[in-house]
Amino acid sequence: MGNKLSEDQLKIAREKKLLAAILAFFMGSLGVHKFILGYKKEGFIMLGITLGTLFLGSIITGPIAFIEAIIYLTKSDEDFYNTYIKGHKGWF
Repeated sequence: MGNKLSEDQLKIAREKKLLAAILAFFMGSLGVHKFILGYKKEGFIMLGITLGTLFLGSIITGPIAFIEAIIYLTKSDEDFYNTYIKGHKGWF
């Protein structure tokens, strides 16, 4: 199954997972959670869609962010670290 994560890596994963999930839930249509995870391109895409359409685009970006919040919270800390921090998976 690969190498086990250190306590520091698990702590980072736990903190980023919770913060990203909260931000995705409350401010997700603006892509703030993407910036927290270091995904500038994806964050600017979500921000651009939302602001460029005078928030009408949040009909699209809001549900995406909500789904991502659920995904973040349902992943184990190790899976979250490997997928989003180490693996740099930008979408879902």
